[in-house]
This record gives sequence, structure tokens and C-alpha cells, in this order.
Amino acid sequence: MRPAGKGPLESLYFDYPRFAARRVAELDGATVRHPVLISGAGPIGMTAALVLARYGIRSVLIDRKDTFNDGSRAICIARPSMHILERIGAVAPFEAKALGWRYGRSYYRGEQIFQLEMAQPPGEKYLPMYNLQQQYIEKYLHDAVAANPLIDMRWQSELAGIENHTDGICARIASPEGEYYLDAFYLLAADGARSPVRSMLGLRLKGDNYEGRYVIADIRMDHDFPTERRAFFEPAGNPGGTVLIHKQPDNLWRIDYQLREGESEEEALREDNLRARVGAILRDIGHTTSWDLEWWSVYSANTLCLDDYRHGRIFFIGDAAHIVPIFGVRGLNNGLADAENIGWKLALVLHGEADDRLLDSYSPERRGATLDVFANATKSTRFMTPPTRGWRLAREAALSLSLKHEFPRGLANPRQMQPYTYSQSPLTLHPGRDGEFAGGPSCGSVALNAKLPDGSHLLDRAGHGMTAILFCAGQPAAEQTLLLEQLHRIDKRLVSLVVGAQAGPTAIADTDGEIARLYAAASGTLYLLRPDLHIAGRWRSAVAAEIIKSAEVCLGGETP
Repeated sequence: MRPAGKGPLESLYFDYPRFAARRVAELDGATVRHPVLISGAGPIGMTAALVLARYGIRSVLIDRKDTFNDGSRAICIARPSMHILERIGAVAPFEAKALGWRYGRSYYRGEQIFQLEMAQPPGEKYLPMYNLQQQYIEKYLHDAVAANPLIDMRWQSELAGIENHTDGICARIASPEGEYYLDAFYLLAADGARSPVRSMLGLRLKGDNYEGRYVIADIRMDHDFPTERRAFFEPAGNPGGTVLIHKQPDNLWRIDYQLREGESEEEALREDNLRARVGAILRDIGHTTSWDLEWWSVYSANTLCLDDYRHGRIFFIGDAAHIVPIFGVRGLNNGLADAENIGWKLALVLHGEADDRLLDSYSPERRGATLDVFANATKSTRFMTPPTRGWRLAREAALSLSLKHEFPRGLANPRQMQPYTYSQSPLTLHPGRDGEFAGGPSCGSVALNAKLPDGSHLLDRAGHGMTAILFCAGQPAAEQTLLLEQLHRIDKRLVSLVVGAQAGPTAIADTDGEIARLYAAASGTLYLLRPDLHIAGRWRSAVAAEIIKSAEVCLGGETP
């Protein structure tokens, strides 16, 4: 919603483009089977198209709208998502515009009770979190999409019907230029929380709905507080409720405030009532000068997902597959990980380098990630929006004790998003090898980064395919060289990195031993990374048969 007298896309800071419908070849009788159709050109759909393009796979990307989503919506981009944006070649404008942060504060009745400090290892390339309005997220991704000849972007094109066949899908597309049919081998449904594709298949999300409702309000004001996440429990400006405040670029601020029990949503969304509530909240933080209202909406906290993210040739990604609470900024970031996960797997299958059974790993991996999000987000949600009188009493007791005691203060932490570990994935064959290590990243987790002497980073050296990191005291032994050659034959895109005493084209000098310490590695240790830089396996001393088998399974050439 926007203030009275303003148009639906009349913004204080963002100029919305308008995209015309195009006359496409199918309207003139062309019969082309496209590799992938993506329904929904939000951040998740555009990211999926760019992941596919990274591997040389063409896609058709459709959206029923003629511009980007309005309002700031999803604003927090986590570090793992920045790495995804880097891998698809879109990260530069995000770095230039977004506001990075790693701290947060929680208050109870005006008194600070908790300070969040997210870890920032010295070898990391990005901060733990960045704030950026969703309009900019979509604009920067669209700029990358528009520049990529492998992506056929079709605005004002709505998926009106679908047939899911054993060898592909047939979609009926409605556009201002006319209705036509489009054939594709696969469909990615990135069409949001009210997914039409989900409805067409008769599928429904399952899980829990929480009663707590929040109003989101974007305002513009001059306010000098640093970029941190602030959470206020029972502040004077919203008695009995919770308030979250985030700083955004362009002097915009996101105010999220909880509606009181029994409070009418319709009344709360009236502009005069919203202005009064936001004004009271701003006075709480010491802002008594002018401010402008930009946009507002309402949401409730839910933990909902599909039983299976794959249905034949159709895959659900982002909000079409799952709805998660905003606490801990997991929605957008979880969806971006979906897009990368299915993207690299689909690319291998479409190139004929992997069997279709590789795609069966998508749902257990990403649904597992969703359930992990639910486990963490549910704890946050119950604290932020207590569902019962018992939870409300427990929260009040914890907050009251936090004024004088340390032990309950961590409960006021919304538990920021962390990348999921695929230890239970069908692609992770030897998680038991973790027992050989005294530390380092475990099987299924995301690989750790390290800064190199030339200013670059370890993961900059990873390729589009799998990556083998071999730790050596000197030159690789003959059997180690043979192993790397075998891996190259399995994956033509594989990059092998030798970490040791000397630098070279594929060798990295670890003169102070920092990379070896980070990975808890000894001479002869090998880490095998998937294309998404999750660890397929690690061996304290290389076991060739297990390593070869792991690579073959990750590339869909072998059955787990």
C-alpha cells in the first residue's frame, strides 16, 4: 500500500521500469522445445535462470507482471547468498549498493538486554549480512538476465495451463499478444507463495500457521544509527508487542511491528493509524523530526512446505515450495539456495553428463534445509509472536530476568540464517570420515574461505564443476597425481587445487599453514567440493575408491 494521493508504483526512491510484452516465435507457429521454462521472475526465478546460463543452458523466463515487485519486501542477503550472486556474475552492484552488517541489539521495555555479534572470520570475503530493498535485488538480477543471450525473458506472460508428461512439459501461456503453447524439458515453478503451478497440480503446502501478525512499513528519515538489526520487546510505542528496525540504502528504514491480540488488520492498515503507530515507535528511538511514509503491508509467520519439491518434470523453488517466517531472514536466502541447487543439477542432466536420477537429490536436500529452517525459525517465532498464553508468560519471564541476568538473554536472538549441511543427502556417501578430523568443515557443509597472499580468496579458484583440494607438504605423489587425473576424466570441469609450500597455476602456497588449520588438514588430506561448494566428502588420507565413487554419484553417473 502507498500513501493517499500516490500511484501504486510512485516511490520516494525507486523508478519502476515498465516492460512490454513481446511477440514470440510460438505465436507465429514455431515449434521449439526449450530446455527449461521458469515461471516467476522474482529473485529466485532470475537466479535460477542465471545459474543455468552459467552452464550454457538456455531458459525461458516468464512473469505475468510488467515490472518488479513493489515495496522493499525481502531485504536481508546472507553471506552464502552473496557467494551465489558472485558465481552467477551479478554480485558487483549488490556490493556497491547494499549495507553490510554483523551486529544486532535486542531491548526490553527500552533497556538493552542482548547484543548479537555474527562471526566474521579473517578469511571471509563478505560480511554475514547485507540490507538491500527487493526492488534493487530484482533490478540488479534483471540487468544480468537482460545481458545474457541464453535467457529469453518474457514479461506480461502468464502460465495459464500445464501438462506434465514423462518426456517434458507443455505450457499454455497467455499474453497481450495472444495465447500460445510452449514446450520444455523441465519447468521450475518460482511463482511465489500463491503459486499457480502448485494450484494447477492440486498441491498444497502443509505445516503451521502462527497467529502473530506484523505490519511492514518503509519510511524515509535522517537517522544516524548504524546498520544493525534492532528488536524491541514491549516498547512504549507498541505496548504488548514487538518491533524490528532495519536500515536500508537511500535513507530508507524498515519498521516491522506486531499487531496486538484482537487488533483489526483492516484498522491497523489505515494510513492514519499506521502513521500514529510508526510515529510513536520513532519517538521511542529518539527520532522526533520529520519522516516520510513510502509503503506498507502486513504478514503473518508460517512454517509451510510441500511434501515433495519434485513432481515429474516440475520442480518447485522459493516460496512456491516453502513459506518460512521472516525471523532470521531465511526466506529469500533459502530460495536462492534452492535455485542454485536445482540449477547445477539440471545443467548436468541437460548436457547429458548426468543421469536424470541426480535430480532426485533436489527435494531431500532442499526440503531438508526447509525443515532445518523450521526447527530454528519456530523457536524464534514462538518467542517473537507467542502462540499461547503459556508461551507469552514464558517470554515475559525470560525478558524480565534478562534485565538483571545473563542466562536468558540469548532467547532474544532471532537466530540468523545459516547454510544447511547436507550430511544426510544421498550425495554425501561418507559422512563417517568426519570422525578422522579434529575440526574443519564437515561433510555436506559449505566450504570455508581463506584469504590468499595475493589478496584473492581460496574459493575464487573453484570452478563450475567439482573442486578437489589436496593438501601436500611438497609435490603430489604419483598416486595423488593419478587420482586427480581420474577425477578430471569424470568431470571435465573439475578444478584441482594443491595447497602446500609452493605457489603455481593450480598450487596455492600456504606458507603460514592457515588454510591447513582452517581445514584441519595434514599432508595427504583431500576435500572434494560439489559445484555449489558444499563438501561432497573429506578424507584425512585420500582413499581413491571412495573419492572416485563420491564424484561419480555427485555427477549423477552412479547410484548412491
